Amino acid sequence: MGLPGSLWRRLPLLCLAWVLCIGAGMAATDGPIRLQIVGGLAGITQFNKLEKPFWEKEIAERSGGRIAATIKSFDAGGLRGQEMLQLMRLGVVPFGTVLLSIASGDDPELNAVDLPVLNPDMKTLRRTLGLFREHLGTVLRTRYGIELLAVYAYPAQVLYCDKPFTGLDDLAGRKVRTSSIAQFELMTALNAVPVVVPFAEMTNALRDGVVDCAITGTLSGYEIGLPNVTTHVHAMAISWGLSFFGANLAAWKALPPDVQEIIRTGVADLEQRIWRQAEADTERGLACNTGKVACAGPPERPMTLVPTSRSDEARRTHLLREVVLPRWIERCGEGCVKAWNTYFAPTLAIEAKAK
Repeated sequence: MGLPGSLWRRLPLLCLAWVLCIGAGMAATDGPIRLQIVGGLAGITQFNKLEKPFWEKEIAERSGGRIAATIKSFDAGGLRGQEMLQLMRLGVVPFGTVLLSIASGDDPELNAVDLPVLNPDMKTLRRTLGLFREHLGTVLRTRYGIELLAVYAYPAQVLYCDKPFTGLDDLAGRKVRTSSIAQFELMTALNAVPVVVPFAEMTNALRDGVVDCAITGTLSGYEIGLPNVTTHVHAMAISWGLSFFGANLAAWKALPPDVQEIIRTGVADLEQRIWRQAEADTERGLACNTGKVACAGPPERPMTLVPTSRSDEARRTHLLREVVLPRWIERCGEGCVKAWNTYFAPTLAIEAKAK
């Protein structure tokens, strides 16, 4: 599988940096095994309160000092999210976190579990991941040489807008910030104007009128100040921003089996905490945005919550069947038709058809 030209140009320096930082540490025999972890998005609850303490302190305690780790978020460590899958495949990043929506640019099948409007709530999301998780691990191992260790969930990604709206059909003509190909296609189907804007630039894009609405997390949107530049927030999850945490297979196999087990068990516990936090943060984010609870740095004005209506639910189902799934199949091919019909169709009663 080919690499982007920009990645090829940066690869020698990236390889040198990571080999010096990681390779020597993993090979050491006279001290703890030292791991450099690339984590999720910087500056938000999952990284600051869960991932960072786990790797910087808890893993050493769990291993009795055999493992020492440091962690950087991928977006604050000089790495582009679009490069992470390939950097892990190459072993340049031995342990890393990859946003599935971004990785779907390389391989659309990876984001099957978090297609837009597939999972309107956390209960549905848990069920969907359960149907697909084993297959996701197989895909990562066989195609990319990556051992799947965890799947993380961010709080629900919902719609924020700077003017009133009552549901999905009111988005026609509005410029909407999106963060994935599938979200882009969804907004197009709603006759909105999708605009790709990085997370870090979203608040300014709304303030400056580059976009009228944005899809992002309920709590992360609050934390970056969206209540100060938007007025209405929708209750229905568009998607969830799932990511996977894994290890380059060669790096993983180089670890002693008991160390592997410590990491696997610890990361499984971390995953459960992250999911509980994502569920709680989804509700807390909506409550903070609308001024229902006292949160740090209260918004200048409480936002208006737009509830999920019956027409929204009917529209969601129609969009999934007629737009989201067919467009995903167009990008993904017959292999994804087989995967969907094997793992999802029996439960969801929605069959994928080859074009």
